[in-house]
Amino acid sequence: MQIPFTKMHGLGNDLMVLDLVSNKIELSREQIRLLADRHCGVGFDQLLQIEPASDDNVDFNYRIFNADGEEVEHCGNGARCFAKYVHDNGLSSKNPVVVKTVNRILTLLLQDNGDVTVDMSEPEFDPAQIPFAADTAAMTYYGDLIVNGAEQEIEFCALSMGNPHAVTIVDDVSLAAVEDIGEVLGTHPDFPQGCNVGFMQIIDRQNINLRVYERGAGETLACGTGACAAVVAGCLQGLLDDTVTVNLHGGQLTINWSGQGSSVLMTGPATTVYQGTIQI
Repeated sequence: MQIPFTKMHGLGNDLMVLDLVSNKIELSREQIRLLADRHCGVGFDQLLQIEPASDDNVDFNYRIFNADGEEVEHCGNGARCFAKYVHDNGLSSKNPVVVKTVNRILTLLLQDNGDVTVDMSEPEFDPAQIPFAADTAAMTYYGDLIVNGAEQEIEFCALSMGNPHAVTIVDDVSLAAVEDIGEVLGTHPDFPQGCNVGFMQIIDRQNINLRVYERGAGETLACGTGACAAVVAGCLQGLLDDTVTVNLHGGQLTINWSGQGSSVLMTGPATTVYQGTIQI
């Protein structure tokens, strides 16, 4: 089977995009894993599928698969690339574009300078909806983790941006044990569906540095939902203003959140790398 695809990235979070509006393609989990292989396949952090709308109130359906072949709920960097793709490839001239994920409706607005603003909907703090094993919703939680054979207590904020996140504050992201803690906390049984683990260094009330260890992908150059989760966590603790520049390895995102009851707005670039076909 010949598969036409487009390789894109959002601040280095690299994506393989499939147009299932124009093409009928069905991939197994094993096939997705093979395509994700950076030596023998295309290589990507996430696979995005653009599908025909299932509801009258949206323009497209939006599905996301991690490099391990598991379907996930959300990818903020992917959402920006989604908007650029459908405009560049003539699938829609609407602006904004409204898309449906497995659990959210997202509005994607293409800016004049090429950046995309995504209405990421409201953050979710109910532990049952994250999901996270806790009796009541709290601002921060503590976890005893075994990291490299030693017990370590981690303070973190748990929330969902359509996918589960745990955000911990560190003094210096360059010194944070991202892989070690990210793997242990990200697969902790208290997160039955796993979680993305964010390591946030607060520079001042309007600027943070961030690294994210993503479930099913490991540390990525950028994580859009992770940037949103980090800013929300900082705002909840009174440490950040409502508009924050998030510095990731791949570049910068601007995140705005006005507080409880408000959607999180994410603005950043989307880049097309190349188009091609691959046989599987």
